[in-house]
Amino acid sequence: MDGLLLIDKPTGMTSHDVVQQARRLLREKKIGHCGTLDPEATGLLVLTVGRSTRLTRFLIRAPKIYAGTIRLGVSTDTYDAAGEEIGRSPTTGVTAEAVEHAMNELTGTLEQNVPPFSAKKIDGVKRYELARRGETVPRVTKRVTVYQFKPTARLENDRVEFRLSCTSGTYARTLAHDLGEMLGCGGHLESLRRLQVGPFELQQAISLQALADLPPGSEPERGWVVFDDIPLPFGELQTDSAQERKITHGQAILVRDLEAAEGDWIKLVGPRRDFLAVGTVAERIGDGRIGVVQPRIVFKQ
Repeated sequence: MDGLLLIDKPTGMTSHDVVQQARRLLREKKIGHCGTLDPEATGLLVLTVGRSTRLTRFLIRAPKIYAGTIRLGVSTDTYDAAGEEIGRSPTTGVTAEAVEHAMNELTGTLEQNVPPFSAKKIDGVKRYELARRGETVPRVTKRVTVYQFKPTARLENDRVEFRLSCTSGTYARTLAHDLGEMLGCGGHLESLRRLQVGPFELQQAISLQALADLPPGSEPERGWVVFDDIPLPFGELQTDSAQERKITHGQAILVRDLEAAEGDWIKLVGPRRDFLAVGTVAERIGDGRIGVVQPRIVFKQ
């Protein structure tokens, strides 16, 4: 089996748990995922199956869209509802206008603090392992871009329902924590659901239960993206028969009027639109209108 499997992840499972279950149900060892969801989070998890695992490096960088709830007035050590409460403050005086203003301040390109309870490693040790041992966890930041962070309902019972659109690797629970700090009352991420990964939407996904109900080893109809139709975040080039033969032998091809710049990645498809390879523009020659495209990952040999 080769393609993408769109799963609606339930709460209480790690992304690795989902991968392991999909391997068992599909009887396929080569399965990965394109962006971790915390155990308590739900929603869209994109799995790469078979040959498509070699495309994970491109798909994992896709922007994400979430919906969730932030609880104000209560802080936790993990920045979400799974952690231990470490602080409680009154929310008196916190208005909907103040919340929206603070969310706007958290929109754009940010240097975001990585939560102390996270899987990011320091000298080979995961940060949450240091935190659980009571050791000091060094402050680490990463640059992320938040395209949209806004409330979707009125402030009620100290809860802020929100919609978040951001780059891959953005910590929604850090945004919840930072929002609480900016409002002076603390806060944490109470719930999170991923709605979209790049062009893929949650409505397309299949549940693990529905996947388990399929005949063993069968290809699901819902939630399945066939290998040849996998969209990639760069241009596509349809080749002729002569170019196809060269690509399947790992040889470079010459392409006239190539729009991609030197160094750009390109999806290479055959005359029948079957997915041949992923390549890069190695150089441009002559007056620049001819590009040399070198296959880097060849699928059809």
